[in-house]
Amino acid sequence: MGVAPVWAQSTAPVEGEQYVTLAKPVDLGTPAGKVEVLEFFWYSCPHCNAFEPMFDKWKRAQPADVIVRRVPVAFQQNGNFVPQQKLYYALESMNLLDKLHTAVFNAVHNERKRLTSDDAVFDWIKTQGVDVEEFKKTYNSFSVASSVRRASQLQDDYRVEGVPSLGVAGKYYTDGPKARNLANALQVVEYLIEQERKAAGK
Repeated sequence: MGVAPVWAQSTAPVEGEQYVTLAKPVDLGTPAGKVEVLEFFWYSCPHCNAFEPMFDKWKRAQPADVIVRRVPVAFQQNGNFVPQQKLYYALESMNLLDKLHTAVFNAVHNERKRLTSDDAVFDWIKTQGVDVEEFKKTYNSFSVASSVRRASQLQDDYRVEGVPSLGVAGKYYTDGPKARNLANALQVVEYLIEQERKAAGK
């Protein structure tokens, strides 16, 4: 069960206001009968940091037909965004996200670690009880590089304007400004998930 109430017809989100429909749908390769939700985020973003506990709680409450994925963004391909993208996907590859995803936010926003270079990431990883050499191999792997390219492509496909923001079913995009706040954005997402279920005859 999600956090949002059932939308009454008179208060349902309005296309073009609380959310937009993508001009070209994104093929996410989602299994039949599933609805995929993407959260676009950046570890150094204070709004993403504030949103994370709410989003994590919402994510964990989703039923089996909803797939939720996070997508780390890069607004500058050669800037200080890429090390954090690689950090996320390296942690994912090593099954360390449950342990360290929130810790990264904490390191950046509470401990004031910049984590905007490879060396800064490696220095921080050393403090987390992770095998640093194994982490470096994963961080610099083809698999992680491919995931970073895919993340940047998704960011472009969804025309991400800022973070945190949310994509639904390869068709819809919303964020805090559009929905007026991030709690409302999650309600918009739940509404769109329900529309997808109805369209699939569920």
